[in-house]
Amino acid sequence: MPSLFRFLAILAILAGAVFAAIFALATFVEPTQREMSVAIPNSKLQPGGK
Repeated sequence: MPSLFRFLAILAILAGAVFAAIFALATFVEPTQREMSVAIPNSKLQPGGK
């Protein structure tokens, strides 16, 4: 039984560390905004795909 509690404790610690890392990334990292342009072929713009 003690090995089960040790296993569950290790899993809880690892889950907490992953949660803390995700929370830190979401809180402290700011994305940079850039302008984006996408070329669309003329065949996609014409009705019926002609």
